[in-house]
Amino acid sequence: MVMTPAHGISLDPWVEHYADRSSGLSASEVRSLFAVASRPEVVSLAGGMPYVRAIPDELMKQTLNRVIDQRGPEALQYGSGQGHPELREQIVEIMALEGISARPDDVVVTTGSQHGLDLIARLFVNPGDVVIAEAPSYVGAMGVFRSYEADVRHVQMDADGIIPQALTEAIGQARSEGKPIKMIYLIPNFHNPAGVTLSASRRLEVLDIAHNEGILVVEDNPYGLLWFDQPAPPAMRAAGGEGVIYLGSFSKTFGPGLRVGWVVAPHGIREKLVLASEAAVLSPSSFSQLVVTDYFQRSDWKAQIDTFRELYRDRRDAMVSALAHELPTIEHTSPSGGFYLWLTLPDGLNSKEMLPRAVTELVAYTPGTAFFADDRGAENIRLAFCYPTPEDITEGVSRLAKVIREEVELIETFEPSRSNNPRDTHVESPPPNLT
Repeated sequence: MVMTPAHGISLDPWVEHYADRSSGLSASEVRSLFAVASRPEVVSLAGGMPYVRAIPDELMKQTLNRVIDQRGPEALQYGSGQGHPELREQIVEIMALEGISARPDDVVVTTGSQHGLDLIARLFVNPGDVVIAEAPSYVGAMGVFRSYEADVRHVQMDADGIIPQALTEAIGQARSEGKPIKMIYLIPNFHNPAGVTLSASRRLEVLDIAHNEGILVVEDNPYGLLWFDQPAPPAMRAAGGEGVIYLGSFSKTFGPGLRVGWVVAPHGIREKLVLASEAAVLSPSSFSQLVVTDYFQRSDWKAQIDTFRELYRDRRDAMVSALAHELPTIEHTSPSGGFYLWLTLPDGLNSKEMLPRAVTELVAYTPGTAFFADDRGAENIRLAFCYPTPEDITEGVSRLAKVIREEVELIETFEPSRSNNPRDTHVESPPPNLT
């Protein structure tokens, strides 16, 4: 046990040795609740886990057996720090579906796109540098930027995505403070957590603003192929060229357990990304890369993505229908793809404070506070429809509605004098299945 003026009593004898940036790494009470929420009787509307059971077992067995039988020694060996050439060729073909023209040499394979985002932040962000992000934004990105001590400035969104005028104002404010702006981080397709898609016209406006201001755009696109009714507009990388770093992932379209993602970046940045990746992991997993390569070379993966689209569309419909029935007056987004829906609670309710009660009622969600780097989000929750069955979604929304109605009754009865937005400067570190 160690006593320090700054930290009081600590059971960690190394507490005084940590780098300053480690102060932003904290596991909240929210994280501990998800251990309880993983019980089978709890309907979890929290986690962003793809429904991998939709991939036929026999297909996976065949893929794994081929890799082991035909390429076993290669699969178990170190590989290139930039990624396997065959996989990079396959990635180029996949990105072409969203309008991106690239060469295999433009691609850097990463251990999931989260690794790619961390590498980008490591290369660009000094303590205090500004990173502009949507309001709300991806919880994993908030954790990355916090760990590198970035000053995250959120820009308001509406049904068409980030608002260009608000983006211009945020840039102007940071410039007036004399602070460097290192990047604009965006999830333009089927946004996590908001579920909205950045319109085609706004993509061009945002790119023009970024170009004129000399700011790099980071386009994070794990959900782009998971559209329901019609494809999203072409990727920002397709129009923005060298002014855009593109992050892709196989986690949502194949399997997150393989941990394979990629980055497409301008030449100079790409070279540094490879060096930074080699310093961190030496090389991404050869085994995982060869499994992904074999799957996309040998299987009808486009048909499998069609299966995912239909499955997730049905589950989206089940959630929207259940909300209309149980909570008809509550505002929420209605996504045209992806995994998530963003819900606004009645006045006075706090999503973070309400979560323990929800778990007691055997339903879980992700509080909106997780998706901001500041003190916002208490009035919102993210609901994920990707993993539960439509029947479980209907039941989960019913349980959630019961909690919300009872919370509203309590407020109307007792009118507690408490803030709806308690200040919390720590970005919560989420469990992997929340992303």
